[in-house]
Amino acid sequence: MREIIIDTYLCSGCGTCVELCPEVFRLGEMTGKAELVTVDPQITGAVYEAAAYCPEKCIEFSPPDS
Repeated sequence: MREIIIDTYLCSGCGTCVELCPEVFRLGEMTGKAELVTVDPQITGAVYEAAAYCPEKCIEFSPPDS
């Protein structure tokens, strides 16, 4: 099972991921950076799209289980 990995160091808090996929991403109240809404969200096409459009490229995915 793949997991979503957010590099908060690279995240600029632009909110692109939240606009494209608000059911998975939100901006943290304290940090202003991307974080997951739930611990283990389903990875959909919208999640991949949000990662692709992230200007900082801070959203990645763990390798698939073999």
